[in-house]
Amino acid sequence: MDQPKIERLLKLIQMMSGSVYYTYDQLCEKLGISRRSIFRYVDTFRQAGFTVSKVNGNVPRLVKMSSATPDLDKLVYFSDEEAFLVNSLIDSLDSTNNLKNNLKNKLSAVYDCTSLASYTSNRGNAEKIENLEDAIYGKCKVILRSYESGNSHTVRDYTVEPFAFTSDAVDVWAYDIAAGFCKVFKISRIGSVEFLEESWGHEREHRKREVDIFRMSGDTPIPIRLRMTAFAKNLLLEEYPLSAGFLRETEAPQDAPQACWLLETDIRSVYGAGRFVMGLSSEVRILEGEALREYIRSEVKEHLLEI
Repeated sequence: MDQPKIERLLKLIQMMSGSVYYTYDQLCEKLGISRRSIFRYVDTFRQAGFTVSKVNGNVPRLVKMSSATPDLDKLVYFSDEEAFLVNSLIDSLDSTNNLKNNLKNKLSAVYDCTSLASYTSNRGNAEKIENLEDAIYGKCKVILRSYESGNSHTVRDYTVEPFAFTSDAVDVWAYDIAAGFCKVFKISRIGSVEFLEESWGHEREHRKREVDIFRMSGDTPIPIRLRMTAFAKNLLLEEYPLSAGFLRETEAPQDAPQACWLLETDIRSVYGAGRFVMGLSSEVRILEGEALREYIRSEVKEHLLEI
């Protein structure tokens, strides 16, 4: 790194930890560099072990720990068995939930000398979330590199304006510049996040659509009622944790002596629920939801003809 860059880096550290609070725009102005460069420096701080917090929405700060605060590794120590148990509990979370990776990364950062570190996954999703979060606060356009689309089954780049995360931190809401409307992008399918020099240009069009428990978005609610076995219920909770608030145990019909569970909710697209039901056709019954039935009929008919 050349001398001017080192000076800017040190100056940025001073400004982000001093008594005056600077927004991203003010940091860019005072240092004479772009938002993209600021975000690169902030990412460098994180990789070096600094904690970067957000104050009042758009003010990045380097957090200082009190000298009276004890080191975390002196508070708790995990034995091999305890580390394995903690890891197993974290692993019980949905595999696509980025909070799972964040928990593992934070624990491994403290316990890098214990067996817990060997169970941790890579920082891929955590880094993407941090970069997207910076772009949201900085109102900055980004390129989602090598995004794997589940609908078109293609891998390509998307230039977007990210503006919000879904409640479970699995997806990010962004305005797709080329398409001209807002979409949900699954964070685990993003190859990398690249900052652009441009600020948002379509903020008035940023709008989140409703997302159902199957992580599908849409404007029109479609009421469904499904009866399922305990096996199907457990799989549903593992893959879609937000379904827990819409499940209740119910009496089983005479032809199904085992315990049954009822799911009553509104979906926003038949695709997510349809995929779940078709994968467990012997374990799930549709009690309400004609649109869902029609979707499954058409899918089954099409695939049977292909066979």
